[in-house]
This record gives sequence, C-alpha cells and structure tokens, in this order.
Amino acid sequence: MIPMSPATSKAQSADAAAESSTPTTAAPAGKATTATEGSSNYAIVEASGQQFWLQAGRYYDLDRLSAEVGGTVAIDQVLLVNDGTKATLGQPYVSGATVNLKVMEHRRGPKIIVYKMRPKKKTRRKNGHRQELTRVMVESITVGGKSLG
Repeated sequence: MIPMSPATSKAQSADAAAESSTPTTAAPAGKATTATEGSSNYAIVEASGQQFWLQAGRYYDLDRLSAEVGGTVAIDQVLLVNDGTKATLGQPYVSGATVNLKVMEHRRGPKIIVYKMRPKKKTRRKNGHRQELTRVMVESITVGGKSLG
C-alpha cells in the first residue's frame, strides 16, 4: 500500500465528487424509451392473494379457480389500468373496471420436493407438492363499459 499525503487524498476525493455530479447523457432525440415500451394496454389485478400484470390476448396461470373449462371469469379487483396514454390507479380498486378471462385448462405446476432432516437423529422426511393451477386467457380489459383490448 502506498502512503498518501492528506493533500493528495483530498484532491482525489474532490475529483471523484466532480465526476459524480456531472449529468449523464439522455436518450437520443426522437427515441423515447419507457418502462412499458411495447405493452400499451394492461391492467394489474389482484387474484388469489397475488397481483398479476395482465394484457389482453395473453394467457396466465392463476391458482385453481372454480370454473369450468371454456367458461369465463370476470375479475373486478383491478388495482391499476393503463390504456396507453394514462394510468388509472384505484384506491384500492378502480371503480367500473373488470378483466374478462376465459378458462383454457386446469393443470398442475411443477413438482417441488420438500426434504426435512434432523442431523444426528436419523430423522428424515421427504414430501412432494404440485400446485393446482388454472390457465386463463385474457379476453378483454374493460373500464366504465369501454373495452381497452
């Protein structure tokens, strides 16, 4: 390790502070980038104790729903709706907003192995678990009777 004089270390720390205060360059003009680029219409809903980001025309796996295959389910616990131009945030839910889902199939998730062992006691327990899931297709996102997609 090379010893440094107090004057040298102060000069180096001043240079580091000057570098950190310089502004960073922005994106080129005409190329606006956003966090949701390519996904204009979406809704964030609450289903089975979890929050899901849903887009029309895509399928998702939710916890098992009590609905027949081919049937439809409407979720009205919508937390946020973005129509591409503005986002509407509910408190806690957006009033008049629903997401219509079509049940595609009931399936099971991947098998998870639960292995418990107590060292030096010759006690071992192996158990498996597969989560029951429902695959749904988002048909439409509706706000106040107007369909977004």
